[in-house]
Amino acid sequence: MARYLITAAGALLLFSLTACSGAPMTQPPQPSGRPPFQTVTPGPIAPSGSPTAVPPARWDAIVANLESQGVTGTPELVSATAVTWNSGALGCPQPGQSYTQALVDGMQVIVTVDAVRYDYRFGTSDSPKLCKR
Repeated sequence: MARYLITAAGALLLFSLTACSGAPMTQPPQPSGRPPFQTVTPGPIAPSGSPTAVPPARWDAIVANLESQGVTGTPELVSATAVTWNSGALGCPQPGQSYTQALVDGMQVIVTVDAVRYDYRFGTSDSPKLCKR
């Protein structure tokens, strides 16, 4: 008789615990109504900004960089655009490098020398970054 009471009490306890748990464990979770999380592969962004003039200090830095690479000839301005970059990579990330993850105001300057195109990026300083793709 004592054994029967323990078994009945155990069954009642088990029933009480499962009754309070809500939905059965076999039901899949209900959708939350939010779109699924999407990931993107980091990569260059297209410049979105307005045409602007190249400050003399930045133009001089471009000319000096071209000369340091042994490029001869006169650079011709193709475009200069004010851009807010999405990171310190200035829209031109390099493999194995880490960059600040913050918006960076700067500019993109495209020049040609002897029909060769050079894509320069600037952040907040006058130091150019040649974007090679």
